[in-house]
Amino acid sequence: MEIIDWIQHWFKDNCDGDWEQGEGIQITTLDNPGWEVEIDISNTSIANINIGWILNENSAQDWYGVKIENQKFNASGDSGKLKFLLELFKEMIEKIEN
Repeated sequence: MEIIDWIQHWFKDNCDGDWEQGEGIQITTLDNPGWEVEIDISNTSIANINIGWILNENSAQDWYGVKIENQKFNASGDSGKLKFLLELFKEMIEKIEN
């Protein structure tokens, strides 16, 4: 399943009338340039997990970082990492749920 299809399905499965009224999923751009993904995980099996900021930086044009805290998945990466960041979220969800 393609990542966009997966994230749409995951979003739909988590909509309960309240969750989606809050922050849900936010994808924004950074000025360095890059992407930032923030996903509310309060309805998920990883809601109580906290992971401090992990940065993987190969160069100024090849980097990403991720953390989970306050019931939010936060990830940022260079301009070519949007798909990677979404796949990282999927991988974390599936690893913990299985």
